[in-house]
Amino acid sequence: MPDSSSPSVQADEHWMTQALELARRGRGRVEPNPMVGCVVVCDGREIGRGWHKRFGGPHAEVDALAGVSPEDIRKSDLFVTLEPCAHHGKTPPCSDLLVRMKPKRVVVAMLDPYPQVSGRGIAALRQAGIVVDVGVLESEARLLNAPYLKRIQSGLPWVIAKWAMTLDGAIASPEGDSKWITGEAARDRAHTLRALVDTIVVGSETVLRDDPLLTARPRVSQDVPRIASRVVIDRRLRIPVDAQLVRTADRVPMCIVTSGQAIEADAIKADSLRQRGVEILVYPEGQANNQLGWLLQSLCERGATNLLVEGGGKLLGAFFDGNWIDQVECFIAPKVLGSERAARPIAGESRRWISQARNLEGVSVEMCDSDLHVSGYLSPRSVAISG
Repeated sequence: MPDSSSPSVQADEHWMTQALELARRGRGRVEPNPMVGCVVVCDGREIGRGWHKRFGGPHAEVDALAGVSPEDIRKSDLFVTLEPCAHHGKTPPCSDLLVRMKPKRVVVAMLDPYPQVSGRGIAALRQAGIVVDVGVLESEARLLNAPYLKRIQSGLPWVIAKWAMTLDGAIASPEGDSKWITGEAARDRAHTLRALVDTIVVGSETVLRDDPLLTARPRVSQDVPRIASRVVIDRRLRIPVDAQLVRTADRVPMCIVTSGQAIEADAIKADSLRQRGVEILVYPEGQANNQLGWLLQSLCERGATNLLVEGGGKLLGAFFDGNWIDQVECFIAPKVLGSERAARPIAGESRRWISQARNLEGVSVEMCDSDLHVSGYLSPRSVAISG
């Protein structure tokens, strides 16, 4: 039995839950850094709270301790969702701050796998005589920062697949009509996703059919200072030079991923696209069988943490077949198109048996007016979730 004078498991989980809620406020603002929240508790009462608010800004511990007296800090328990950093980055090490302030106890949800931290922060605190408990709500903390953890541990971004479809599974009519499958509330939710990621990927067919802009609506993105880069996979360089994506490339980053053969076949068009501000990435030779893997690694090296794939069906199918998808966001409208020739959301390799289907984990379902929003995770194998 635990000693009655020790903080209860229930109390620790309560305060860590508060810290996790604070951490979530940094989503879309702190990447590629992790989301971190911190709560300072003295005699069972919260006396300070903070979170990492923006990339390059003060860390959660600094934010939470601001305004708390040194005397109170020394009597307090500090709950933080990720191991305090132990290296100089854009800010000084948080472990140094805590060693100086000497809180009574530090409760950490999980270790930080970043190589320059990875246990060093915890070790510094314990060496200074501070009691440190690790692992409170660790699974929740891992899931919160799954994109960060995947990026650190695998060198790949977190991949979110998003689509809207009718009740009978159509994302467009046989004529290519897809506006609008879902209603305004569901489309606002989809635009919120765009506002929280750093990269949006579509295929050339989507550009040719819909001429999308791939930006978030101002009313859902005005509070998130993030503008996603737009990436088009266009192996034959078919994108029109007057497409909306190209016309806005001087204001919103836009990149085309294509082949060397396509550039050689139409060098004039490639130069015209570059002159309009479009960046062109060329698949290297020898990557014919791993083009998506090469692209994901390249985007990660350029700072991508969260990548949203918006289709169409062939592109989503390729991501699905390669087991690249981590998260699914599906919007289902209560409509029936009733056509066997309608486009489907994931047009990958067919699986012959239901037993071969992949299950979503951590599923959530909610209504957006009359539409259904289903989300979940496709990668239980991911180091980000499983640890």
